[in-house]
Amino acid sequence: MTSVELDSVSHWYGNVVAVNDITMTIGPGVTGLLGPNGAGKSTLLHMIGGFLEPSRGRLTVGGSPSWRNPDIYRQIGIITERDSAYGFLAGAEFVRATARLQGCPDPAAAARRAIGLVDMVGPMNRRISTYSKGMRQRIRVAAALVHDPEILLLDEPFNGMDPRQRLHMMDLLGRLGAQGRTIVFSSHILEEVEQLSGTIQVMVAGRLAASGDFRAIRRLMTSRPHVFVVRSGDDRRLGAALIGRPAVNGVELTPKGLQVRASDYGAFSADIAGLARDEGIRLRELLPADESLESVFAYLVTS
Repeated sequence: MTSVELDSVSHWYGNVVAVNDITMTIGPGVTGLLGPNGAGKSTLLHMIGGFLEPSRGRLTVGGSPSWRNPDIYRQIGIITERDSAYGFLAGAEFVRATARLQGCPDPAAAARRAIGLVDMVGPMNRRISTYSKGMRQRIRVAAALVHDPEILLLDEPFNGMDPRQRLHMMDLLGRLGAQGRTIVFSSHILEEVEQLSGTIQVMVAGRLAASGDFRAIRRLMTSRPHVFVVRSGDDRRLGAALIGRPAVNGVELTPKGLQVRASDYGAFSADIAGLARDEGIRLRELLPADESLESVFAYLVTS
């Protein structure tokens, strides 16, 4: 089984540090790189893929450095975030060309197999320029899979896919991971990582903020302090009733409604509905005020 090892790896562009002192081991199965835009996920994938040299530290794929090591491309399939498919080619031509570049003994057969995996047999003879964004993503995944790599690196792979395409791709990646391949994909969408990955690496501002089993990290995320904006038929009376409730840490009356600081997202959401009913107060709106990924990850960093 091929694994990826990073030991105190950093990369900087001039004075900008994109990846900062990351140590991790990525083995067979599906691993999600989760983080807001600009967290360093793409830079990390590019270093694993051999496109960038670590500025410091050691990075190996299957025990060998990935930088300036063309042999690893027999083991790796990669999808960058930037669309790199040639629009003037038919989908099948693009995948066959990749198969020839990879030295597949029967490029046509390898292309048919890979195109079938991504459910693109029907439109495979159309020009890529006529494809939707989701179709372009899938034909690029076919090209990355055409040589049956042990490692698959995917940068925001679900961009542009409709719900059906997304579910099909998630099922495919899950099956490939279960077969023993090492799959690493990046996303800034929590739900994508939750559905596909058991193991996640959470990146914030180039650093590794959390690592390991998704369920444990999710519990940490949901137990952090939360801020809600509540609008009701009587904000002042509702605010007085909320003070002292177990899940409530503070209440402030503002022009936009009540601002409530809660210690537990689920407990507060369930409690306020019953409380409003008991007090005879009509709830009009309940909005989380700090649910951006940036705020979640900032909490993980300070934890």
